Amino acid sequence: MINSFLMVGQSNMAGRGYLNDVKQIYDEKIKMLVNGRWQTMTEPINFDRPTSGIGLAASFAGAWRLKNDQEEIGLIPCSDGGTSLDDWAVGGALFENAVFQAKLAKKISKLSGILWHQGENDSFGGLSALYYDKLSIIVDAFRRELDVPDIPFITGGLGDFLSGGRYGKYFTEYSQVNDALQKFAETNPNCYFVTAHGLTANADGLHFDAISQRRFGIRYFESLYEKKNILAPLASENELIRIIQDRPLTKKEQGALLEIDFACGKISLSDLEEKLGLLNDQSN
Repeated sequence: MINSFLMVGQSNMAGRGYLNDVKQIYDEKIKMLVNGRWQTMTEPINFDRPTSGIGLAASFAGAWRLKNDQEEIGLIPCSDGGTSLDDWAVGGALFENAVFQAKLAKKISKLSGILWHQGENDSFGGLSALYYDKLSIIVDAFRRELDVPDIPFITGGLGDFLSGGRYGKYFTEYSQVNDALQKFAETNPNCYFVTAHGLTANADGLHFDAISQRRFGIRYFESLYEKKNILAPLASENELIRIIQDRPLTKKEQGALLEIDFACGKISLSDLEEKLGLLNDQSN
């Protein structure tokens, strides 16, 4: 049985890390939900915008696989960039879509957690003061609608770089949102907070860069696995990223990646057939 995780929030959960900045994670036992069916995960996972890129979910799943090497994990991408808590209000399009997708996943998996990252769009104009109460309503509704009253809910903090970036004037209350997120985790059962301390941004000063997303995913998994808040960077982050990204691929996985490269026009048909032939020779 696949263990599945719902991905909800805005652009930093969807992922905007540059695809070429890190080695891709590919594992046939890491799935993503597409049209109600599981496909082997490829990045970007959460294609909400043409700018979609590396998010935290792939390294989260990779870390999960290190602890569960015989089991499959499924990711349910439902994040949408530039959205506020009001956009995620119960009964709204984003909320209803996430519930619908998660219910589809529940038919073919065990829903095992909710991964949330959101808050940039509630970091100005006094909105941070309303954050705790609004989030409480949304999380309670997710658990009720999906009939998972005790499901772990993992949320991450906003980046410390926000106030100094290109769009800094829009995030004057980001630290108050972080306080609300941490308070929420501390005062609600099976809810956990993951710090963004030490993580860095793309040149826009708004989105976590690719390596930071990899590190963030490790922290999210550690929070889930240990059932606790993660309030400081983990000493093992970089080593775990290396292990996950450099995992030896099976012949089947290598062949699948070659087929993808061919379908995307990265290699010619003759190159594909030559490389597949070499793989087959190695198997004999």
